[in-house]
Amino acid sequence: MSPTPRSAAAAPSSTTPAPRSANPAARPVPSVPDPTPPNPLRFGYGTNGLADLRLDDALALLADLGYDGVGLTLDHMHLDPMAPDLAARTRRVARRLDALGLGVTVETGARYVLDPRRKHGPSLLDPDPADRARRADLLYRAVRTAADLGAHAVHCFSGVPPAGTDEDTAWKRLAEALAPVLDAATLAGVPLAVEPEPGHLLATLDDFHRLRRILGDPPALGLTLDIGHCQCLEPLPPADCVRAAAPWLRHVQIEDMRRGIHEHLPFGDGEIDFPSVLEALAATGYQALTVVELPRHSHAGPHFAEESLPFLHRAARAIPDSAEGSTS
Repeated sequence: MSPTPRSAAAAPSSTTPAPRSANPAARPVPSVPDPTPPNPLRFGYGTNGLADLRLDDALALLADLGYDGVGLTLDHMHLDPMAPDLAARTRRVARRLDALGLGVTVETGARYVLDPRRKHGPSLLDPDPADRARRADLLYRAVRTAADLGAHAVHCFSGVPPAGTDEDTAWKRLAEALAPVLDAATLAGVPLAVEPEPGHLLATLDDFHRLRRILGDPPALGLTLDIGHCQCLEPLPPADCVRAAAPWLRHVQIEDMRRGIHEHLPFGDGEIDFPSVLEALAATGYQALTVVELPRHSHAGPHFAEESLPFLHRAARAIPDSAEGSTS
């Protein structure tokens, strides 16, 4: 599959077949069906599931397997955002992505990139303003990196409310920390795609809309939708979550999951109906990356990367032709 340019094209519109002609001679000659019909969906794989590989090796693997792009988690082993010469290193990665024909999303969910002793710490909700500023600084760096890479979005999440923090205070801290980052994202032309994460302050689609309202619905604020999280805790089925989230979708993560259990699973090990999810996603006209998210499977990352793309292609081939690119 040849890669789609990073500047996403408009979603294809559905067409009505021409009526049959009464004159058999005027009928068009039937074409031979394409065994691999065009699909608007573009699949990537997250580097947080390839943590044991050098970044260049991970990118080469994904290109060889036929992926359209990569979800690049900025981490100590993959384009370390806190190490010197970030801009120069980013330019080298940008050239490599271009050479391999890979699109990219920048993700910021590295567990210990800021604090070697606190998972995902510090967060945007920490009581110490200096700690919140450290997390915001990571997001500023991610926005600049994404702009230099030509990424279609920067992913982030809210964090877990610290013990003793009331809900109103937590939301106030989150909004105040994100507002200037959104200004930077606007200037860079890169949307900031917030992910509802189980156990975090912003855990559901309803929480995302609460943040939108608090911030005044800024255009740079978008949504990262994790399909597994929908199965885990949303009241709607995952396909309905996709349809409900369509206007704000800027990034999609995908994996299998079971109801009520926040555990990212390889495809087929959970309960999700993937053809219905991909049908709903295709119908929205979403053109950015749909990235496989298996952050606890790096021990066998190349194996799961190889297995995941054929699974997604099989699920996508089950989409009725009339559903692709339709928004009705």
